Amino acid sequence: MKTIPIQVHCYAGYCAEETPRMIGFKSREIRVKKVLDRWLDPTHRYFKLRGDDDNVYLVRHDTLTGEWELTFFQAVDDG
Repeated sequence: MKTIPIQVHCYAGYCAEETPRMIGFKSREIRVKKVLDRWLDPTHRYFKLRGDDDNVYLVRHDTLTGEWELTFFQAVDDG
């Protein structure tokens, strides 16, 4: 599976669990409009997000290294 490294700005709530608020690419930042889903596996946390551009992003956080990656992208269907 090919992934793209990204920068993620998070909000840590009262449980100290980080929730993505913005994802950054080389030349663009996308504000998170809504967290659609989230789940865990033994070494990663996954977030399915709707951006302020209405596209859907699936990002994962490596809990061992702290790195974030984009694993899936779905563009808005304007038609």
